[in-house]
Amino acid sequence: PSGLIAQLGEETAHNFVINRGFEQCLMLYPEPVWDRITNEINQLNLYNKKNRDFVRYFYRGAQKVAMDSADRILVSKRLLEYAGIDKEVILSAYSDRIEIWAAGQYEQLLDEEPADFSDLAEDVLGKANGNPEAQ
Repeated sequence: PSGLIAQLGEETAHNFVINRGFEQCLMLYPEPVWDRITNEINQLNLYNKKNRDFVRYFYRGAQKVAMDSADRILVSKRLLEYAGIDKEVILSAYSDRIEIWAAGQYEQLLDEEPADFSDLAEDVLGKANGNPEAQ
């Protein structure tokens, strides 16, 4: 994945944090991105039970990793089991992070269409960037 890693920029190309994704996948964050996310999470009100539950689950499994001389990273057995990864993986880069999926699960995800993609787009993009027309 050296080409994929290179797209993230030289300053972030070697040190990462890997963690459980929100779906059954793994997320690979360049260390500066992880630091930014954890700063946001540290602002949560921990007197709120939902926030505490989220923080516990979010950090569960997070591990710092570094690429070796062959541009590989070592992923723990526990994280591989969580994501259902045994052989082939799909790397999906977006924004400033990389999703790591078991190939079969990723293909299944892509085969499933949302009930109404138009409604989904309106819900997600219609409210993005402070769109004044969004409800």
